[in-house]
Amino acid sequence: MTGSSTQPRYQLAIEALVSTSAAPSALQELLPEHQRICALCREIKSVAEVSALLQMPLGVARILVVDLAEAGMVIVHEPSASQPGARPDTTLLERVLSGLRKL
Repeated sequence: MTGSSTQPRYQLAIEALVSTSAAPSALQELLPEHQRICALCREIKSVAEVSALLQMPLGVARILVVDLAEAGMVIVHEPSASQPGARPDTTLLERVLSGLRKL
């Protein structure tokens, strides 16, 4: 699935959000796993959710998402560094927790 890659080219946070607006016709040339991620991420999902919903190891999901991001097929919304005293987004934390529970 990962083309013999064992590590993503950059570290992708499990709470990073992934979305795509790629046209279905653009997905035809992708590997089946990449197609599944793009289809799933028509609605924004965290990397943890992608892993859980597609029943693939987190490391594999990270590599595949990075591949898709580099190909311009998905957009990765990395969590911003929190300012001291700032509260994290509760909705995001709940979604990540839900995704982790599904693992």
